[in-house]
Amino acid sequence: MRAAPGTGPRISGTAGPNDIGTEKNDKNDKNKKRTHMYRVLVVDDEPQIVRALVINLRARAYEVDAAHDGATALRVAAARHPDVVVLDLGLPDMDGVEVIRGLRGWTRVPIIVLSARQASDEKVEALDAGADDYVTKPFGMDELLARLRAAVRRATPTGPDDDAAVIETETFTVDLAAKKVNRGGADVRLTPTEWHLLEVLVRSPGRLVSQKQLLQEVWGPAYGTESNYLRVYMAQLRRKLEADPARPRHFITEPGMGYRFEP
Repeated sequence: MRAAPGTGPRISGTAGPNDIGTEKNDKNDKNKKRTHMYRVLVVDDEPQIVRALVINLRARAYEVDAAHDGATALRVAAARHPDVVVLDLGLPDMDGVEVIRGLRGWTRVPIIVLSARQASDEKVEALDAGADDYVTKPFGMDELLARLRAAVRRATPTGPDDDAAVIETETFTVDLAAKKVNRGGADVRLTPTEWHLLEVLVRSPGRLVSQKQLLQEVWGPAYGTESNYLRVYMAQLRRKLEADPARPRHFITEPGMGYRFEP
């Protein structure tokens, strides 16, 4: 979606990437410490946005593919297998939510939505379709890059992917196999519902989990709008596990969207 005049990121330079293209790293990138060149697929029909992202990502030793419509994005993703997708929703040929659904049909690649749409219901729709994060335009480049780095970290296969995983934080430890939580050397008693809610969140560290997804996974498919349930049980989890429940460090609320677990 094209940003309003003056709201997009300001950049300097000349020509941007082609409609579909792979941006190669420059010679200085050879000196970067990263051992794996992560590939980012940028999907946006606004050339200024694409150019700004390409310049900033290339400067940080990422490889970049660019697509300006949904159909091209799906083809490039299938051919190039990106590590992260940065996706606008207002594409010329299809809605970005359809691109998310198309990708989720075969890949778990992290998807960061970058859109001018700010309504809560539109954010929830994108997250429920499979997006991992949502950033609104106009945006700060530093914040977007930080979210992209976090998405790459979360996608690295070192997280709690099986029942043998133990998740440790500075305050408490979760043993998924034993279904136990320990805080300060003592076991924490959780109700079955509290445990299920905790388990869903800790299995997606750093990822925004929508209210609808949490309700359906914990209470069942008939639920989806009972946000008061989540408020009550999240308050209970924070009281039992957070050092300061009023200023949670690990169980973060994204207003109108959902919740995020930060280890």
